[in-house]
Amino acid sequence: MSKVNLLERRNFIKGMGAAAGAAGMAMAAPAMAVSQSANGVKWDKEVEIAIIGSGFAGLAAGIESMRLGAKDVHIFEKMSYFGGNSAINGGLFAAPGTPMQKKEGVNDSVERMVQDQLKAGRGIADEALLRHVAEHAVEALQMTFDAGSEYHPYLQQLGGHSVARTYQTTVSCGAGITQPLLKECRKLGVQTHNRAKFEGFLVNDEGKVEGFKIRQGYYFGEEDTGKLMHIKAKRGVLMATGGFAQNVNLRMAQDPTLTAEVGCTNAPGATGEGMYEMFRLGAIPVHLAHIQSGPWASPDEGGFGYVSNYSIYNFPHSMAVNCLTGERFMNEIADRKTRADAELACRDKQGNPLPPILITSYKDSKKHPNTKKVIKYNVGWKFDSVEELAKHFNVPLKPLKAQIKEYNQYVKSGNDAQFGKNMTKAKGKYIEAPFTVVRLWPKVHYCQGGVQVNTKAEVKDSFTGKPIAGLYAAGEVCGGVHGVSRLGSCSIPECMVMGMTAARTMMKA
Repeated sequence: MSKVNLLERRNFIKGMGAAAGAAGMAMAAPAMAVSQSANGVKWDKEVEIAIIGSGFAGLAAGIESMRLGAKDVHIFEKMSYFGGNSAINGGLFAAPGTPMQKKEGVNDSVERMVQDQLKAGRGIADEALLRHVAEHAVEALQMTFDAGSEYHPYLQQLGGHSVARTYQTTVSCGAGITQPLLKECRKLGVQTHNRAKFEGFLVNDEGKVEGFKIRQGYYFGEEDTGKLMHIKAKRGVLMATGGFAQNVNLRMAQDPTLTAEVGCTNAPGATGEGMYEMFRLGAIPVHLAHIQSGPWASPDEGGFGYVSNYSIYNFPHSMAVNCLTGERFMNEIADRKTRADAELACRDKQGNPLPPILITSYKDSKKHPNTKKVIKYNVGWKFDSVEELAKHFNVPLKPLKAQIKEYNQYVKSGNDAQFGKNMTKAKGKYIEAPFTVVRLWPKVHYCQGGVQVNTKAEVKDSFTGKPIAGLYAAGEVCGGVHGVSRLGSCSIPECMVMGMTAARTMMKA
């Protein structure tokens, strides 16, 4: 069989960045990176391992590779700050068989976590990858403890999870993990470079990724800034560049409803150039159309905000109500897609969006640190009576009172006859005054699609089905892992485990 020249392949995504009605979005169509032959390249620098991206996956890979004996590991970050989108995520980490589960008497296993995720994936999730991540999730969690991450002293049961298995950082965001991991990377000797934008791969005649181009001194949004450098990577290049939720044109190519007017929880740099370039080399695109919206987001604040973690914590013992009817309309802890679809169906009589509300007893909601913040910043409200609440949101009072009474019966009996909600975490937590209330409306949050990898974090080639030599990927830039819907708190273990896996594979290369 003759050798395949990756650089001569048809660029099937060319033109994907054409305008798609997203005027005004600065990063709607990021400048495309372009790979080229490594022949005759004058290398500016040679490193042992190169990691593109400084989120959970990249940082975990940096630590693991140094622990395994690497001497010269470099992390390159496009933005001026480290941590990428990971730094502003919810800081929620799911793992089976953890010490806190044992302490709380929670019966969990790798198999149970995998089955929960397969169910949410609607039959198209990658079971082998899910199992690999679940089997090593506790190792990744331990890495965060070793680095100094701190978590709340309780577990949460997020939507779609059959048991409580989720830790959350005390700062209620991903920075509680990325900051300690970054510090640990530097302590171990990992070299970190910010404002370093990936500009394409450098590939030899056999199709192996020898290195890459990086624009050092880059200013985000100013595409020609910085100095172009050619970096050779002895053991390989790990792409840990995240998703493309901020690339409006690309997400609209998959789902035309995800216009620039639809909110997004991601950091500005989540634009997908690294993914694009792997496709150019022949990486297999998987599930790009499956873009997840977070059902816990608020229309009253930008980005991830304060309401998201507030809602995630309170959903198990709260009641979501359609403002038009005064009644519940969903299982508050169903998987994300089920809830997001149900929320989007909440409309007024003219068909316009009518964000539903999440009602919680203040005595229960105040246990989460974000409760004070949502009230302080006017993205949540506190009411002393159901009458006051109903008037504020123009909710019909009689059916609302009836719904609260009915829901409280479910709390008492432990059986939700309306939507089959698991009431374990709602035990003894009745909906009663004073209330705290937030509004809900989904925001684009996570891209299930990306490049296909195997359980060694090797990027698979669309022509041969074999790994592309010298190229690895981990985190949200990878596709097909979760299927149709990703369960909350499963991205951090995936990113970290696959980052660690890539390091292990490269160190054996």
